[in-house]
Amino acid sequence: MKGYCMKCKDHREMKDATQSKMKNGRDMVRGVCTKCGTKMCKIGKLE
Repeated sequence: MKGYCMKCKDHREMKDATQSKMKNGRDMVRGVCTKCGTKMCKIGKLE
């Protein structure tokens, strides 16, 4: 799954993507950038 890396400033592939929920109940996906290792998140469901 792709997400936006704030450190690389580009859309990158997520590694170890997992589904979770935010405090307000919305779905989100958490993962790690494959290039720099920074935590990434994307609002929505895991595809």
